[in-house]
Amino acid sequence: MRVDQLPNDFLNERVSLAAAFRWAARLNLHEAVANHFSLAVNQDGTRFLMNPNQRHFSTIRASDIIEVDANDPTVVSRPDAPDITAWGLHGGIHRHCPHARCVMHVHSNYATVLASLADSHLPPIDQNTAMFFNRYVIDDHYGGLALEAEGNRCAQLLQDPTKKVMIMGNHGVLVIGATVAETFNRLYYFERAAGTYIQALQTGKALRILSDDVAEKTAVQLEAYPEQDERHFAALKALLDDQEPDYVE
Repeated sequence: MRVDQLPNDFLNERVSLAAAFRWAARLNLHEAVANHFSLAVNQDGTRFLMNPNQRHFSTIRASDIIEVDANDPTVVSRPDAPDITAWGLHGGIHRHCPHARCVMHVHSNYATVLASLADSHLPPIDQNTAMFFNRYVIDDHYGGLALEAEGNRCAQLLQDPTKKVMIMGNHGVLVIGATVAETFNRLYYFERAAGTYIQALQTGKALRILSDDVAEKTAVQLEAYPEQDERHFAALKALLDDQEPDYVE
């Protein structure tokens, strides 16, 4: 089925989410059939698209993506109900953080290692780590699976719209943004940044940490870099168009 034949609304949004799932699998950012991405489709963010329950990211197509309402608790009783932890975490964030239009949560390798350290701060030791300087929060109060109460608690940590990443202690990472392209680009670079830091620690040698002024300057420059996230994501979609064109179905 071609994307223009799909019976659902928000076709472009579904295609972009499907592309993000496929590339998360390609880059090994996913974990089995867990983890979840969502994208708000109404003004206050309470209606959103997300992946179906227990589907491997590498198989998700645009037509597989479901639409749910964060204010409708009966959604968990639907035949196509989302994963209960996906509903708890993403529902809470979309209810309480309207600026979080797109939400991506994964248990990627290096981000999860960082989240497992007693000190989960990410020091600015290179350009990629500097990108996140003063732009993340750390959740130090993991309380079990991300059911509704846990989702609402996590949402309170993201009230400051300048904080785009939540390092979820003992858990993983959650990234927010205005679009799928922006959010996936941020997730991609956060995993690279965490990897650089963790591997630098493994050398056992002193770290070359940037000054706060230089780190902030670099972060601002990267935020202003023209269309980097959109061009990155467009390139990824072009590769899928050639190699896995069924993602748009």
